[in-house]
Amino acid sequence: MTLYLQTEIASNSVQTWLIALAIALATMVAVGVFRFVSMKYLQKLTEHQVAASVWDILLKVIGRTSWLFIFILALFIGSLVVELPETARRVLDSITIISLLIQAGLWASLALQQSIDQYREHKISEDPASVTTLNVLSFIGKVMLWAVVLLLVLDNLGINITALVAGLGVGGIAIALAVQTILGDLLSSLSIVLDKPFVIGDFLVVGDLLGSVEHVGLKTTRLRSLSGEQLVFSNSDLLNSRIRNYGRMYERRVLFSIGVTYQTPREKLIKIPEIIREAVTGQEKTRFDRSNFKEYGNFSLNFESVYYVLGPDYNEYMNIQESINLHIHEAFENEGIEFAYPTQTLLVQQQSPAGDHQAAPE
Repeated sequence: MTLYLQTEIASNSVQTWLIALAIALATMVAVGVFRFVSMKYLQKLTEHQVAASVWDILLKVIGRTSWLFIFILALFIGSLVVELPETARRVLDSITIISLLIQAGLWASLALQQSIDQYREHKISEDPASVTTLNVLSFIGKVMLWAVVLLLVLDNLGINITALVAGLGVGGIAIALAVQTILGDLLSSLSIVLDKPFVIGDFLVVGDLLGSVEHVGLKTTRLRSLSGEQLVFSNSDLLNSRIRNYGRMYERRVLFSIGVTYQTPREKLIKIPEIIREAVTGQEKTRFDRSNFKEYGNFSLNFESVYYVLGPDYNEYMNIQESINLHIHEAFENEGIEFAYPTQTLLVQQQSPAGDHQAAPE
């Protein structure tokens, strides 16, 4: 038996080959047991989590570990105790490194996809338009990841990738110049999703156009105007414009003016700011700021008032302003104060015609 174990096969004894095989089998078993135990432990951790967490990602990443990769890794570790020809050693090393790169790509790709999926589930109720853009981000990330893996594999195989990278760079520049408008809109879409200057439902004013945001796509953003038609803006043009976002308004400042006639007595003028104050403070969700006798107008004595509506809703603001106007109208009727309206007074002065006189009595 001892003689048989000392028999050489391919420059190694049978005993050495058996030791290498035992090490390879032990490695496979150890890695398999570690994979199974860690998955069970992580599964218990995720069961106690209300929402998706990093443990879910780690669980799925470990579960993505290929048995083929484990076999190649075990084979490589077992081969370390035997002497192999230089060519065989180089081939085995290349296979091991390539399998490691591919497995790392699978891990990173799955981790990226799971991270984006969790972020999308968390944000989809706040910003449904981000789903499309996040899918594009996932696709771009995976393409870049596997491009790096491919270049590393080719480099490991002894292929000179310098010229290939230079060619891809020149080709990428040519493609970017050809589709620069589309790429501009795509980058603008990513900017909208990540920087969030507005979200679905916000009311925007862009130049002389206005409407509520309905959809944010890869190339265009669509608004629904007050009159019903759909407004379509390219993302790059939209971000290059001056946007007034009323969806981010937390309270509305209201300035309004009232004019009364010049015949209004001074004691009535003194009462008007207090009347306006009572009209504003009598409404819910308002904060009074000021009311002043501002100026002598062309045909009226003008009062300027300012208050805040504690909310962005336009319909609510209009209802409050209507109630204030009715309260002021009723108070003016009770006080006998008249609203002014454009009037003109024509003054006619009569003069005696020249030479028309009576002679003095003698």
